[in-house]
Formats: sequence, C-alpha cells, structure tokens
Amino acid sequence: MTGHPDWLQVHRGDAPLIVSFPHTGTDVPDALADRFWSPWLARRDADWWVHELYDFARAMGATTVRSAISRSVIDLNRDPSGASLYPGQNTTGLCPLTTFDNQSLYRDGQEPDAGEIAQRRAQYFDPYHAALAGEISRLRALHGTVVVYDAHSIRSHIPHLFDGELPQFNLGTAGPSGAVDTSCDNALADVVENICAFSGMPHVRNGRFKGGWITRHYSDIPAGVHSLQMELACRGYMHEPTDVDVHSWPTPLDPDHAAPLRHTLQQVLNACLEFANARSAA
Repeated sequence: MTGHPDWLQVHRGDAPLIVSFPHTGTDVPDALADRFWSPWLARRDADWWVHELYDFARAMGATTVRSAISRSVIDLNRDPSGASLYPGQNTTGLCPLTTFDNQSLYRDGQEPDAGEIAQRRAQYFDPYHAALAGEISRLRALHGTVVVYDAHSIRSHIPHLFDGELPQFNLGTAGPSGAVDTSCDNALADVVENICAFSGMPHVRNGRFKGGWITRHYSDIPAGVHSLQMELACRGYMHEPTDVDVHSWPTPLDPDHAAPLRHTLQQVLNACLEFANARSAA
C-alpha cells in the first residue's frame, strides 16, 4: 500500500481483524550497523519467520501491519515513555541496550542517547502506530467491533527472562495470572485458550508474557476494540538448536514441522473473526 515508508508494510483487508507484526524485521540502517557488536547479534532476537507462519491471514480478509526494522533499533511493542511493562522482571527497553540474554548490543560508547532515542521514535515508532491506529479506525467504521491480534515468538529457553521451557502458546490479555482479562472480553480469551488446550501443546494465559504496549494501548472494549497477544515458542515451527550462536541461529521455518501449529493458529484467527462478527451484528 502506498503512503508508508518502505520498511512499513500494510496490507488492507475488510474483515474485522488486524494482525500486527512489530518484531519480525531484521533491517538495520547502514548508519547504525557499525555501532552494534555484530550484525547477527542485532538481529538475533527477532520474531523469526512469524509473518510467514501466519501467511494465511490475508486470505481470511485480515489486515496486516508489519515492520521490517530490527527490534534492536527500536522496539515497537514497548511503552514509548520508557516505563517497564514488566516491573520487577528482566526485560528490554524502547531502544534496547542488551539482548534477551543480557549481552551488550552496542560497542562501548556507541549507545543511543535521549536525543537519538527521540529521533528513532519519530522515524519508526510513530509511523507504525499511526498506521495501526488508522487501520483500527477504518475497520471499526465498517464493523463496530475489531480484534487486534499481536503476533510474536521467542526462543523456548532464555534463562535471563524466564525459568525452564516456555509453553508453546502464551496468550496475553493484559491481566494477572489465570483467567482474568483486561484487554479483551473474557469470552474471546476463553475460546482462544480452549483452542490452544485442544491442540495438546502446552499453553498458558497471562503467564510470563501478558501482552506488550500494543495489546495494552489499543484495547478499548467499550468502543469495540479487543486486543490480545500470542507469544509462540519458536520450537513449534522451527528446529531450535541446543546452543544458539552465529552458525546455528536462526534455523529455517520448517513447513512440515509447523503444520500442527499453523492449524491451531488458523483456528485461533477464525475464532477472533467469529467473535468480532458476532459482536458487530449484535
């Protein structure tokens, strides 16, 4: 679609569903490349291949919004004020200084200062969110009720961020642990959780990942905007090596291995559509 910078990819559908991909990008501007310790490290924590995993969404009529910029440049799913979304837990910021494994991203003295962070926010964060907000407004005018589905993935084992092995499905609805939801109606969260449970793969609702800035910021249940985040463990669609290094990561998306996961995700997005259509018709 025209009117957006090259790194911002917006595909417009007419169904009451938006799928957001803020972390699948791997582009690092040339002006920043030499400031990172390595190109690999600056790209390692991407949500690898997630936009390809959900390539069926457009055929369902969903709108998709994707950034091609690496999250190491700016994280489009963080509070732009810099406030932590997970107080008391290890996490990364708006312009991360460390990787998920707590390794320094920048060479000594090359970290962005406040002025540069503000510039990156204006260049990348603001356009992404203007596009997302614009699509929500467009679809609400058509339907009344819209679901914003924020699609993510992460490695199954990252001791700096969480203990043990992450469940395959991590449903976040900005609520405390258990079945309390604040970013979407409980009925929507219930059906999505039930689909995940029926898959037989491990799942959790509002566990370590409760939903980031996108899930929390765009939710407006009284106005008909229901948002949720799905954080997938990468092992469901790619083969995760025991030791992650420049030679072993990332591994390719494996379509055969990913088939059961994709089947469940198709059911999840169908449930989101059915929920939005039913509420719009009420």
